[in-house]
Formats: sequence, C-alpha cells, structure tokens
Amino acid sequence: MEIQALRARLGEIAGIPDRQWLDSLSERKKKELEFHDRDRDRKQVAQLDQDTYERFYGNRKYYQATGLSKAHVDGWIASNAPGKVFLDYACGNGENALKAARAGASLSIGIDISRVSVVNATEDARSQGLSANTVFVQADAENTQLPDSSVDTIICSGMLHHLDLSFAFPELRRILAPGGKILAVEALDYNPLIKLYRKLTPDMRTEWEKAHILDLRDLQFAARFFDVRDIRFWHISSIAGAHLSFALPALNALDKVLTHIWGIRLMAWIFTFELHSKK
Repeated sequence: MEIQALRARLGEIAGIPDRQWLDSLSERKKKELEFHDRDRDRKQVAQLDQDTYERFYGNRKYYQATGLSKAHVDGWIASNAPGKVFLDYACGNGENALKAARAGASLSIGIDISRVSVVNATEDARSQGLSANTVFVQADAENTQLPDSSVDTIICSGMLHHLDLSFAFPELRRILAPGGKILAVEALDYNPLIKLYRKLTPDMRTEWEKAHILDLRDLQFAARFFDVRDIRFWHISSIAGAHLSFALPALNALDKVLTHIWGIRLMAWIFTFELHSKK
C-alpha cells in the first residue's frame, strides 16, 4: 500500500469525533482508556508523593533489570524496521515507534487507546526530530480500522494481556502484509512469586489484565493465525538485580543458562515470540 494513502487513512482515523470514538468502545475498553490516561499523565505522576508512587508505579524499578530482553527487542527493531511500514501496536508513549523511525522505517505508526499516550508520543517525536516518518493516532487495537495488509512489521510490547486475543489476533493477521512479522514481548504467567506480587499490588493493573497474563496456551491459540517462531524466555534470577545492581551481570549470566532449561525457564518473568504471516 502506498505511504500517502496510508497516511490519509490514518488522518481519517484521527479525525473521528471524540463522542463517536467513545461510543464505539465497550465498558472494558473504556476502563482501559481511563487507566492508561492516568498511568501516562507525566505531570500527575511527577507530583505524586513517594508512597502513592510506590502504590501505583512501584513495579517500574524492576525494569532496570531487563537489559537482556531490551537488547533483543532493540536489535529486532533495528533489523526489521528499515524501509518498512512499522506499527507499534498499543504503543504507550511510543518508544518503540520512535526507535523504528530512527532505524529508517519508511513510516512508523503508533496506535493506542489512550489519548494521553498519543499526545506524549507525538510530542516526543517532534522534540526528537522524528515527525517526518511517524504518525500516532488514538485507535482500538482490536479494531484498528487500518487497511488490509497495510503493515510490514509490528511490535506488541507488554500489551497483548490488555486485549481479547480472540479479536486481537485476527485483527493483527488482517493488517499484516504478506511476508510480514510481529514481535511480541509479554509477561509470563507461571512463576508463583511473581503471581503473588501481582496479587499484592492490585492498583498497578486493570481488572482485565490481572486475569489475562499470557502463558503457552496463548501461543497455541496464536498458531491458528500465524506461524509462531523464536520463543525466548527472559529474567529469572536477574529480577533481583533491581535491588542488587552490583550483582546484575552475574545474574544475567546465570539467566542465560536457566532460561534454556525446560521447566525452569517457565519461571521467567518475560517471554518473547515472533508471529509470521502464514503462506
């Protein structure tokens, strides 16, 4: 699909009146929108006292220990974005879309249900000089309204568990161009300690996502729509590096062993997998 025509369609999506947009959403999606508008409000977050910040955002410190999976994602974007129409699916503040734009994507798109996220991403693109090949629009990930086969490369980073996969996977298949590929980055729902932490920190998550953290059964479901490839597991011992930064290199080295042992690797915090269009 020509870039100009795709840009025009994105403009039409962005021009949908707010009332019409809200009326199109189910109650579940409206709750997700409300949660993520609050979650991504930078000014509001900056004004929180330490106790309130810990209540809502205390899990962010653990992402300091995700260097290995982050390097994998960054390398994947650098390899698969150049010259492609790239989609950051449920993009949040658009970090991955901006990485794709810097890597040379012909057009890097970010869609998100949160208006605050779209505004943040658009402002960041402007401040980083990336507006020429980026577009961010508010859209429903389960019904993007993008044209068929219009996107070459997609990243789904930490967001599939916010969606109903019975709608999301068919929609991803519909918009993915022949020969296209998707990288998914998700939390894994097996480690009992991580599951306990999620239970003890309910304000950090929506009701839907609490019940829909992915496991290997979701990969079996994905295989109905895509070829599932390159499944990798990340972060077992390295999670402790959020509190023991001096030990993180050793913990990462240990994880390179543990995440290749069947059974033990299911205790990983994060897993990644690729979805390829079926021939």
